[in-house]
Amino acid sequence: MYIKYMARISQVENSRIMEPNTTAGGAEEEHHGDDQSKATKVIEPQDELDLAPGAHDEEEEEELVEHQPLEAEDLNFEKWKPKPKPKKTFSQKMAELRKFLWNPETQEFMGRSGKSWSLILLFYSTLYIFLAAMFAACMWAMMWSINPYIPTYNDRVMPPGMVMSPRGLNGFDISFNASDRHSWEKYVEALEAYLKPYDDSIQEQQNIQCAQDAYFMQDDKEESAERKACQFKRSWLRDCSGLDDPDFGYSQGKPCVLLKMNRILGYLPGQGTPINVTCAAKKGGSENLGDIEFFPKSIFNLMYYPYYGKLRHVNYTNPLVAVRFPRVQLDTHFTVQCKLNGKGIINDSPTDRFLGSVTFSLEVGA
Repeated sequence: MYIKYMARISQVENSRIMEPNTTAGGAEEEHHGDDQSKATKVIEPQDELDLAPGAHDEEEEEELVEHQPLEAEDLNFEKWKPKPKPKKTFSQKMAELRKFLWNPETQEFMGRSGKSWSLILLFYSTLYIFLAAMFAACMWAMMWSINPYIPTYNDRVMPPGMVMSPRGLNGFDISFNASDRHSWEKYVEALEAYLKPYDDSIQEQQNIQCAQDAYFMQDDKEESAERKACQFKRSWLRDCSGLDDPDFGYSQGKPCVLLKMNRILGYLPGQGTPINVTCAAKKGGSENLGDIEFFPKSIFNLMYYPYYGKLRHVNYTNPLVAVRFPRVQLDTHFTVQCKLNGKGIINDSPTDRFLGSVTFSLEVGA
C-alpha cells in the first residue's frame, strides 16, 4: 500500500511538469503573460484529496507496524521469565523474623508501632464490648417475654404418646436367653436405674399421698409456687419392682417391661376417666404370647394429673404400668403392641407409631 501511495505522488508531480499545450483541433496554443502558473492544468478536487498524505499517515504507519516481522530478540521468551530468588540461609530467616518481631530502627513490633497497636486494641475492645452488650440485651428481652412456667403457644399439643423400658441395642427389641446371664443383664441394669427414683424411701420423703381416681388440681396457688407431687412407690409394681426378684423375671424367662405416658403440661387425660392400657401380639400369635400381667393396675390413675412443669413440679415422677409375660412361648419371635385407650386418645396414627402406643419385638430363648 505504501508503494501505491508513492506511485500516486510521482504520477501527480509528472502531470504538473508535463502539461499538454495542444487545442482540441490539434493546433498549438500560445500562452502569453508573466504568471506561468496560469498555464498549468487545473487540478480536480478529488486529485487534491489524493495528494494530501496527512489523512492517511497514521493508518499507513499502523499497518506497517502490524506487518513488521518480530525481531529475534522478541522471540527469546527466556528473558521474560522471573529470575529465581536466592535461597536464604537459616540464620538469614531468623534474622528477618527477629526484625519482624522487633525492629529497633523504626521501633515497631510485628510491623506496627505502639500507637498503631493501641488504636487496634481500642477498636476491637470497643467492638466486642458492644457486641456482647447487644447479645445480652437481646437475651434479656427474649427471657423477659417468655413465661418460664407456661408455654407461650400450646394450642397444637397432640394427645400423649407412650414409651417403654428397657430397650435393646437395636431400639425396641428385647431378645435374650434365660440361661445366658450376659444376654439379659443389660435389660436388668436398665430397669434398676430407671426405678431408682421410685424407691419407697425417696417417694415418702419427697411426695405426698393423694386421693385416687381424681385429678390433683393446684391452680389456686401462685404461678411460681411449688406444686406437690403424688407418691408412686416402687413396691407397687410387685413382681416387676426388682425388690423380690432382682432379675425382673429375665432369669426365669418371664420378662417385665415398664410403660410410661409422656408428660404434657396441664393435660387432663381421659376427661375424668382413667386411661387404660392393653397389650397384644401383632405377630407370633396371641396364644403363644400367653397371659399378660399388669402392675399395679392396667391404668394411669388420675391423681398424677395435671402436670405443672419441672420448675413447679420439682419432685414429680411419672406413673408407671409394668407388663409381665409369665407364660411366653420360648424360641418364638413376637411383635407386641401396647396401646393407650380412653377419651381423647389417638392410638392408630399411620404416621406416628408412638402416638398413643408403643410396639416392640420380644423373643425369649431357653
